[in-house]
Amino acid sequence: MALLALAGGVVLDVITTNFWARNALLAGLLSSLIVVMLSAAVLNEAVERRKRRRWSVLAQYVMLELVRQARLVWTGVMDLAGLMAPDATDAASIDAAANAVHDTQRLKDAVREAIADGTKRRRLHEGITAFVVHGDEVLGRWAGVMLNADAYAEIVDRRVELASDVAWLGSLLDSSESTDDFVRRRRGASCPAIQIEGEVDDDRLTDRIVAITQLAEELDRTTLEMAMRIVPVEWWAARLGTTVPAPQVGGPDDAAADDQSRQIA
Repeated sequence: MALLALAGGVVLDVITTNFWARNALLAGLLSSLIVVMLSAAVLNEAVERRKRRRWSVLAQYVMLELVRQARLVWTGVMDLAGLMAPDATDAASIDAAANAVHDTQRLKDAVREAIADGTKRRRLHEGITAFVVHGDEVLGRWAGVMLNADAYAEIVDRRVELASDVAWLGSLLDSSESTDDFVRRRRGASCPAIQIEGEVDDDRLTDRIVAITQLAEELDRTTLEMAMRIVPVEWWAARLGTTVPAPQVGGPDDAAADDQSRQIA
């Protein structure tokens, strides 16, 4: 905005001869305002870059924890739906399962078939309950740290969205599935999800699970790419005395992060 105001002032001076000379008070006020705006912008950017440099290694650690949380969600659903082997942990298997997540119709059919099976439905319920607990622990431990830098605030916001969706689904299952766990039954009955949505049939439940699965896979992928940009693999290789694996994910986050990586290395 300050640069636009400065450019506008220059153009106005060229178009209208002696405009600022005839309006000295206005020229003084606008010039002071532009200087203040530019100074504030530069200061804010400097502070933000300093925060990113200060928290870069910790931020990457937290992001990898968030990646793990999201991956537990979507790979758990894919395993239950029979679209991913339970012991598939290599990169090729993860990539293949991630591609299958985007085949919405295939995923819907597999999830619908899974929740129609009583055993798999109970496994889904237990898995969702575990996801809720794990998500609350991760966000409760690290959300305050990540919010110290504005660059990471959106990541936390998206994670809260995922955690909220999973908790909402868990409450629906708590209320609709029979269980001997009094605490879980009371928690499901007290959730506003039941009041807002009412009874949820299998089709709506399938759509909700598919949406959560696709969101979790997206957050897994994008957060991992960002984590690798914050602290490049080369930095860790230099610190640990190892070689850099290929291919790498992403590039430098920005000039500041790259400068810091070279200095520390």
